Amino acid sequence: MEEHPLVSAPVRAAYSYCEAVTGHQARNFAYGIRLLPADKRQAMSALYAFSRRVDDIGDGGLGESAKRERLESTRELLSRIRGDKVEEDDTDPVAVALADAARRFPIPLGGLDELIDGVLMDVRGEMYETWDDLKVYCRCVAGAIGRLSLGVFGTQPGARGADRASEYADTLGLALQLTNILRDIREDAADGRTYLPSDDLAKFGCSTGLTEPVLPDGADFDGLVHYEVRRARGLFAEGYRLLPMLDRRSGACVAAMAGIYRRLLDRIERDPGAVLRGRVSLPGREKAYVAVRGLSGFDARHVSRRVIPQAVRRRT
Repeated sequence: MEEHPLVSAPVRAAYSYCEAVTGHQARNFAYGIRLLPADKRQAMSALYAFSRRVDDIGDGGLGESAKRERLESTRELLSRIRGDKVEEDDTDPVAVALADAARRFPIPLGGLDELIDGVLMDVRGEMYETWDDLKVYCRCVAGAIGRLSLGVFGTQPGARGADRASEYADTLGLALQLTNILRDIREDAADGRTYLPSDDLAKFGCSTGLTEPVLPDGADFDGLVHYEVRRARGLFAEGYRLLPMLDRRSGACVAAMAGIYRRLLDRIERDPGAVLRGRVSLPGREKAYVAVRGLSGFDARHVSRRVIPQAVRRRT
């Protein structure tokens, strides 16, 4: 395994812990970051491990007050990391790894504050009336991750349109999050959560059906899912404009992760009712195939020559 030559033993151990968390908890994410060189892979694992900690607080069995307290404690830890106040011998391996990653890469750590804000929205049980309302949440919990990741990836010198790279990373995060929302409709409904905008639910007669989840008579659930799939595809097309700005391995990482979610979206589109029967997922061999395609450069070429021009034509 590649290792960054300047990483000390305690920091290397901290990164190993974060990589173990990532490999165990984030199968889709892990397939993508395997394509990165060691220093970027370690930094991405540190970002994931910290983000996972925040998510686990929001999804845990604590009461609202206790969750708020733990999230604010996590925000205080983030402030210490931002202030370069975490030493190598700190007992928290995630803090040690993320602090080192932030020293080596221009990571906009404020994105993790946004993630905490988004999880607080979950803790409060917020609902979303319009897509514009839901976008605020998606930007906190996923768009911010895209912008954080871009801090690790960087853009190629002289890349055309690089001033909009952060915007495209944010939009790609929205595409992934909307796909997640569609995939997890049943699981979220069982927890009493509905993320899809109430305006969209009403449009397709599903306003009272997703929290059971039992659809009311006359509901056009397939129509609702296809409507959201089209929205996600538009976000993917826009977000993919980021890929030509990245170096080959970073581009392959993004293409692999996004490609897995695009294939997931394809499955949901073909059988919308599947999301009510259980979690839709891809087999490991298919994820590995997408990752190999990303590394070969196929997906990046495919996107830059075909997907992006089609997106432009749709808007003109």
